[in-house]
Amino acid sequence: MATSTKELIHKITEILKGDQTADGSWDYPFDTGVKTDAYMIILLRTLEINDEDLIRRLAERILSKQEANGSWKLYYDEKDGNLSYTVEAYYALLYSGFYSKHSSHLRIAKSFIVRNGGMEKTEMFTKIMLALTGQYKWPAFFPLPVELILLPLSFPINFYDFSVFGRANLAPIMILSAKKYTRKTKNSPDLSDLFVKRTNDFFSEEEKRGFENIFSIIEHGIKSILMAPQQVRSYAIERAKRYMFNHLESDGTFYSYFSATFLMIFALMSLGYKKDDPVILKAVNGLKAMESTIDGYPHMQYTTANVWNTTLISFTLQNAGLSPSDPTIIAANEYLLEREHYKYGDWVINNPGVLPGGWGFSDINTFNPDVDDTTAALRAFSPLVTENSAILPSWDRGTNWVISMQNDDGGWPAFERNVDKKIMNLLPIDKARFLISDASSADLTGRTLEFLGNYTNMPITSKRIRDGVKWLTADQKKDGSWYGRWGICYIYGTWAAMTGLLATGIDRQHKSIQKAASWLKKIQNKDGGWGESCNSDLENKYVPLQKSHITQTAWALDALIASENQPTPEIEAGVRYLLQSYDHKDWTWDYPVGQGMGGSFYIHYHSYQYIFPLLAISNYEKRFHR
Repeated sequence: MATSTKELIHKITEILKGDQTADGSWDYPFDTGVKTDAYMIILLRTLEINDEDLIRRLAERILSKQEANGSWKLYYDEKDGNLSYTVEAYYALLYSGFYSKHSSHLRIAKSFIVRNGGMEKTEMFTKIMLALTGQYKWPAFFPLPVELILLPLSFPINFYDFSVFGRANLAPIMILSAKKYTRKTKNSPDLSDLFVKRTNDFFSEEEKRGFENIFSIIEHGIKSILMAPQQVRSYAIERAKRYMFNHLESDGTFYSYFSATFLMIFALMSLGYKKDDPVILKAVNGLKAMESTIDGYPHMQYTTANVWNTTLISFTLQNAGLSPSDPTIIAANEYLLEREHYKYGDWVINNPGVLPGGWGFSDINTFNPDVDDTTAALRAFSPLVTENSAILPSWDRGTNWVISMQNDDGGWPAFERNVDKKIMNLLPIDKARFLISDASSADLTGRTLEFLGNYTNMPITSKRIRDGVKWLTADQKKDGSWYGRWGICYIYGTWAAMTGLLATGIDRQHKSIQKAASWLKKIQNKDGGWGESCNSDLENKYVPLQKSHITQTAWALDALIASENQPTPEIEAGVRYLLQSYDHKDWTWDYPVGQGMGGSFYIHYHSYQYIFPLLAISNYEKRFHR
């Protein structure tokens, strides 16, 4: 246990310096549970790539995460278990060949699946995976036809109205649904006994009715294309294939996303590519290269988080007192400079006339920058801008790109401007708001305002900052909190919003700041910490975790430090919690506080347990004990 703030700062600093890799980055795992591990087994077996050692070890990791009731959970306090997650894990273990239906682990998993409605109650993406591997029947009607990709940008609904992460998955899905593609092998297991009602319906009757309005609009647009229907379909499939090929990274992965690459491989096979075609094998090897090791087991990461880790760690170490000339910082910033983006990505469609700049999330990302990674990288460079002329061009390009990404409503998105068309809300896709929209969010807007206010010369009276402040204050919830899109959830959003507003000159006595601070104090746990459940995403309101979490405590503490003129009892209690609990590892240590798609995709960033406690404690020292 650290006995003082200075001791904890030193301890975390030394850990981070020791964990830096040879290329200057930090490759802490991007841990998304066992879903990608399961899909990797299914992919390798379907392609008959018999990498027995990898498959066996992935299966062991999956099995190690099974609950006593036979299920798999997305997070510790998820009620009972997750049906789709359990079906995927069961399928992978069975397909691995190392476990049979008669094993006790799979028997209780099957019991959970049947008891909770069977395979037909899984979510849409699970059903798509099951369909393309021969375990589920493709629906005769799929609400998003591949011809959608041909509709012009001026049409009420078009391909680019979906978020970039939605398009990355949708392009191969549309090909697969058009082809009704299925691939089985002689070793494919039979999952038919996981059905309860022996139905193959993809969509409920309510969902089907919901799709009718959207589909009629799309169908009207397709009919306006002056080609024979079969020509239109062929042209659309070719366009979707070209979209995939135009967005391959150097390692062969599609957008460097596991799910998109997995789906692309099957889409290419549906178009006649052999399973050992070089483009498919390169994609598989690209996915394999994302392997990380967690607790002695292999984990197939959804993507790598090297750039994100490195931007945050470089800045936080400097904020904690490490000199910009320290070899650790020099190596980190050289790594980041090498990962600057120079290519035009899809972001240019809604943001024309702006030069490329910025940074993406993963180690090999080259054309999909995002606002959060870019402002994080620029913070890391900020102490050197006036001293190192080599950094200035990158700084200018990145800053200009971030500023240009502001939405018309005044807030900031993650990847693209103005991808928030209200008509898209009619789509009854499971958890559609996470897949379709890249709307302004409190966490992105707050963190961008914090960067602009604290690290640039932009006047706080400028229209862009004022518009951002206006959007953010309007987005505040009645209880004083803000919802954060990419973290869990209200604590994360409130921290970003408060620090962002304060950086733009908002007074600490402003009603928005006071209301937010009161909310944080109200939800503080008796032990001095804070903790929020992933259930907040599903219930659209703050749900306490019932236990304090190191990272969420750091977020709340840092927000209060920024909003107070002197240490308060709540701040001191939060600091004591971090000092007393930092070395105490329990189930909260790997509880996910990052979010990709609420209810389906959560992230445990192994770097956060170092970054945010170090940030909060350093800011506490700088603000109150300088």
